[in-house]
Amino acid sequence: MRTYQLYLIEDEFASHYFGKERLFFHLFLEKDHAQGELKKIIERQIQYITKPIPSLRVQKTLVQKLSKIKEFHYENGVYYIERKGIFSAAKLKISDRVIFLESKGSFDSETIFFEALRQCESSFLAMDFQHQRYGWLNPIKERKFV
Repeated sequence: MRTYQLYLIEDEFASHYFGKERLFFHLFLEKDHAQGELKKIIERQIQYITKPIPSLRVQKTLVQKLSKIKEFHYENGVYYIERKGIFSAAKLKISDRVIFLESKGSFDSETIFFEALRQCESSFLAMDFQHQRYGWLNPIKERKFV
């Protein structure tokens, strides 16, 4: 099973730290291991660099983009895609500042969710702490000045 946490990073931090995603990953990872005052400081840093999830817009986008998929359904605040033919399943839950995505089997179902979210917001950072993987859903284009 793969478990992702998706955060919406403030645009200025997303563009400034493009290519240095590991710094975000280590900050979020450190929060889980920190205690006491250090944990509070890290939580405030995370609060500062992240944006609240625009839940209504995300929900509308998910329904709009995924309602055509017969394996997609919504139940008790959780969105599901279960593709039995290729054994791929994923569930997505939205909270105030983070989206939780769990998937198993092939990457097909999670990719469908990622694609829909990518079209909704430009600075989602997905992190899988168990497998030490992270990345932008929509990579930021670097500006080239002539």
